[in-house]
Amino acid sequence: MRNKIKSASRVKTFLSAFVALSLLNLNGWSKPLFPADTITDYYEVETIQMPKGLTAETDGLAVMPDGRIVAGFHRGEIMIYTPKTKTWKLFAEGIHDPLGIMAVSNSEILVMQRPELTRVKDTNGDGVADLYETVTDEFGLSGNYHEFAFGPVKDKQGNIFISLNTASNGAGIFPEVRGKLDTLGRPGRMYSAVPYRGWVMKLTPDGKLHPYASGFRSPNSLGFDANGNLFAADNQGDWLGTSKLYHVQEGKHYGHPASLLWKEGFPRITPRKLPVKMLDSLRTVESVAFPHSRIANSPTQPVLDNTGGKFGPFAGKMLIGEMDHPYLIRLMLETVDGQIQGACAPFLAGAGLRRGNNRLAFGPDGSLWLGQTDHGWAGARGMQRVRWKGKTPLELADMKLTPTGFVLTFTQPLDAATAQQLTNYQFQRYYYEYHEAYGSKQFDKQPVAVTKAELSPDGKTVTLKLGELKAGYIYELEMGKLRSTTQQNLMGRLVCYTLNRLQRNTQANP
Repeated sequence: MRNKIKSASRVKTFLSAFVALSLLNLNGWSKPLFPADTITDYYEVETIQMPKGLTAETDGLAVMPDGRIVAGFHRGEIMIYTPKTKTWKLFAEGIHDPLGIMAVSNSEILVMQRPELTRVKDTNGDGVADLYETVTDEFGLSGNYHEFAFGPVKDKQGNIFISLNTASNGAGIFPEVRGKLDTLGRPGRMYSAVPYRGWVMKLTPDGKLHPYASGFRSPNSLGFDANGNLFAADNQGDWLGTSKLYHVQEGKHYGHPASLLWKEGFPRITPRKLPVKMLDSLRTVESVAFPHSRIANSPTQPVLDNTGGKFGPFAGKMLIGEMDHPYLIRLMLETVDGQIQGACAPFLAGAGLRRGNNRLAFGPDGSLWLGQTDHGWAGARGMQRVRWKGKTPLELADMKLTPTGFVLTFTQPLDAATAQQLTNYQFQRYYYEYHEAYGSKQFDKQPVAVTKAELSPDGKTVTLKLGELKAGYIYELEMGKLRSTTQQNLMGRLVCYTLNRLQRNTQANP
């Protein structure tokens, strides 16, 4: 009996060793079949200790020229954090919803609070602000709780841009308002009863505030890309089937009709009463649609990675925050037939980020500072700092449209066997309807076949040919277990491309 047990044990040991060696041999003796690398091998997240007693709902965030961090909090405090000493100091207080901060110098900031854009400055060098000065308050206030104000951001010509929320029918307005009250603007789930709710505004260097672009519902902050194009993210709701990123241009209208009331020359009628088809014809469509729940529920501030590669392989691209998911979103934009459109993908999922990433700012060392809040949304409170560890992960770096499909560019050369397997590229397409109701389901949802996958000689680019390309749809791609030639895992497998326009003079749909 003992000999039989020993014999069975030897057989079991031999089989286990054989299986282990066979798995190793599939990819070479030194390469495991599925390496255990994760996003935490490439990025580290530090949670910042907040001051005791502070309700750390972070509304605004900016980096001063000397590298200190200035943050604004919902209950009115403006505080400065010194990373070297990890200490906080109160800079200013009494600010009403400081939902945006721009650092002018080491002693001066501009703060976008609910009633005005304010200059806050330390004039005597003691580290505490002693000057509070109105820069502009030439916009209406009804007292509605949802009339947030965002920004400021400045272009290369010295113009400053801010964005103004619409009001909500979840609450009323005060008997005494600032600005002209127009009752035609009162009906609707989100409304604009005073100017210029639902607009992006432009403050010129001579101090004059001008209406710049209309049609926004809740444009939670603004940002510029590397070419100086202005972008705003708007949140799902009435007239927004899903959350969107807009390329904001002067004179354009972006879809939410409430703000049309304040457009010069607009007829005396409640905008939402116009036929949907007519309102649809007035709007400029988004550059990127964020599929609800799949990508974003509540996008926040777009920010340019201007670190010159200190934050990893995405220099020159944009990131955007997201309130409801514990990750950020990477943007991959291009110009097609004269309009900006492109892709979005979750980023840093599983890295240790909290939810509620409301404000983003890059520091001089290339680290990314995140201000988090849960005020009015799902989220968290406080601040986190993200650093790149210096190693390049396997990620999708870019996605561009071709006449017959897409070109995918990766940060590392791909393993040829997996890169050319068509089953590793699962596409579906759908669209969200433009209508007054809150949100939208996905319409005309269909799978799209991939008929060819061609790998470039350097291994970094895959050219996909699709069975169909159709304008007006989101093309959602779920990638399989792609690996690099050094056996790194693909970190993010989901990407969604907003295909508004096909390339000119092509026939993608025979």
